[in-house]
Order: sequence, then structure tokens, then C-alpha cells
Amino acid sequence: MRSKLLALALLTACSQASPPPNPPPAPLPTVEAPSAPPPASATPPAPPSPRAVERSAFGKIDGKDVWLFTLTNRHGLTVKITNFGATVTSLLVPDKSGKLADIVLGYEKVESYASGGSYFGATIGRVANRIRDAKFKLEGKDYTLAPNDKPHALHGGTTGWSKHLWEATEPAETTDGPALKLTYVSKDGEEGYPGTVTATTPYTLTQNDELRIEMEAVSDRTTLVNMAHHGYWNLGGVGSGPITDHELTLFADAYTPGEGLVPTGAVKPVKGTPFDFTTAKPIGKDLTKTGLKPVGYDHNFVVRGDANALRPVAKLRDPKSGRVLTLEANQPGVQFYSGNFLDGSIHEKGTTYPQYAAICLESQKFPNAINVPAWRDQVILKAGEKYHHVMVHRFSVE
Repeated sequence: MRSKLLALALLTACSQASPPPNPPPAPLPTVEAPSAPPPASATPPAPPSPRAVERSAFGKIDGKDVWLFTLTNRHGLTVKITNFGATVTSLLVPDKSGKLADIVLGYEKVESYASGGSYFGATIGRVANRIRDAKFKLEGKDYTLAPNDKPHALHGGTTGWSKHLWEATEPAETTDGPALKLTYVSKDGEEGYPGTVTATTPYTLTQNDELRIEMEAVSDRTTLVNMAHHGYWNLGGVGSGPITDHELTLFADAYTPGEGLVPTGAVKPVKGTPFDFTTAKPIGKDLTKTGLKPVGYDHNFVVRGDANALRPVAKLRDPKSGRVLTLEANQPGVQFYSGNFLDGSIHEKGTTYPQYAAICLESQKFPNAINVPAWRDQVILKAGEKYHHVMVHRFSVE
């Protein structure tokens, strides 16, 4: 019996054994399955965010490449800067409804910046504003400059820093926002000024909706330096009409009148005059009372407070768009210019620039300071010293 059971078990085991394995089949070619289309109700993907810093070609000057740098912050404010003249060519800022508009006058081509005379958005140097009769004395020596605003010297001369190519340091995204640094070396004797000066203009478009400009300069011998930013602002947007309805506040209790457009050293209070902007008022309110020809403002104001401290300089508001610009700087003065010399002969950005198309607010040392004993130390830069000018343009809506 036992032997029969053993034989039966062996028979069963043999019947359940697997046949010898065959060779494995060759792998099939991989085929990527097509993506299923999204449901009709699915939201399309958002467009990619713009890069914070971009560079593009902006033509050539004297056979050299000119670049246009675009800086964009997280709120969509966008500034375009060219290394020709360290110049701001465009600045997009939202109004109270969120609509973006370009709020600075400028040209569309670099050739126009090279040939134009309005200094749109440029970095001005070696000396901003006017020097009487294009002459000054420094360390016992007489210097004669080009009288490019006859008979005076204006904004650095015939070919000031606004007409030169600056070297652009690779732009970067900083913790404050996208930034760009521009450098220019002005050789000894350029435009009649002594000393070789190395100047830098770093721009930062902060995440707090500020355009911060920080100018520095050093010289190898005693010279004059007074840099300025020459932006033309229209908070309604380029082509929106004159700025005569813009409301301006200047944190200045005095101004420096002169003969024509050149201060003589006098300082007068603004109270009771057309120059009183200590409280906000429309630019056009007293425009015809300034006594200038062409009619308007082109005056230096004495900014209230410590002349070397960063402090409020001006507030500009456009009632229609709601855009507001506040300016802080660490300079003793600010030149308020109402666009008097614009005359409709410039056609750019799809529009014409008529008189009063924009306002300039140029923080600076006092004009003609070198020829006024009480002011001359403002603009004298000695070898090894550092010139440092900070201005913060803050944008908001009301």
C-alpha cells in the first residue's frame, strides 16, 4: 500500500512540472504615448514671467555697439536704460486702475540721443547746469569751457557725459531688485576740466517700486563734479497732454534767483512768490509769473534740511491718473524745469513733445557754484575724495 502511494505522488509531481523555459522575447521599441488633450474647461497655462534683467541691441555709435537694458520688478514696473549717456529711455508705471504707461520722454533711436539737445533721461556730468560765462578759477588757475549755452557752459559742455558710451557691468538680480551699473572714465582735459575722473551710475529698480540712482566719482587731481539725472516726467504718460495740471510740492523754503538762468549767489524765500510750492499746487497756477522767457520754471531750489542727508525733495501727483512720484536725495538743491524750451519740433514715441510736455526735477549742487564764494566748496572734488549722490524716485497711486 505504501509503495502504491509513493508511486502515485511521483506521478502527480511529474504531471505538474513546468516545461523547460524558452529564450526571452526581444524587447519592443519604446513608443511615447501622445499626451491627452486637456479638458475643454481646463485653464490654459500662464505665460512665462518676464526676466528681471534683459539686454538687447540698441544700434551703434562710432562703430561701437550700444546696448539697451530692461529691468522689471515683481510688480511689473519696467525701466529701460542704455549705456549711451547712462540714459533712462522708458519707464512703465501703473495708474490707479493698474494700467501701465511710459512716463518719461525720450527718443526711439540711439542716433537721436547722440544728436539731440534736450538731455532726455541722461546722466549729466562733469558739471550739471550752468557755469557763468563758461569760466572758473581753481587752485589759482583760470579755466575756459565751451560756451554751449552762450555765453555760458551747460551740462558738461559740447560733448558732456550724456554723449559718451559708458561701460555696463553685467546686470544682476539683487535682493533689492534688478540692478545695472554703468561706468565712464573722463580723461584729464576733457571739455576743459582738469583731472581724470572715474564716474559710476548704478541703477536699481527696487521691489518697493523705486528707481534708485546712486552716482559716485573719484578724481586723480582737484576738479569739479556735479552729476545729475535729467529725467523728463509726465505722470499721465507720454502724449497725455501738458503737465500744467500736475500738483507739485517742493520741500524748499528758498530758491536761488539770478540773472537770466544763472544764479548770482542770492538766496530768497519762496513765501509770497510764484516759487512757493511748500504746499501742493498745480504747476500751471503761477507759471506765467516767473519772469522767464520762454515762460515757465527753470530754477534751483534750496532743499530743506541737512544738505548731505537723504531727505524729501519733491512730490509730484497727476490727479487724472493718480500716479505719484516722490523724490528723495542727498544734495543741497533741486532744479525744477517745466519743459519751457520744448516747442513741438520733436516727434518721438508716436507723439509730439510740445511746451510743458514734462517736468524735470534734478537734485544737484547749486548752479554756478564754483563762481560763488559761499557755494564753491559744494562742487570741488579733491584727489582721493569721493563724490556721492543718491536719489530715490518712489512711485505710488492716490
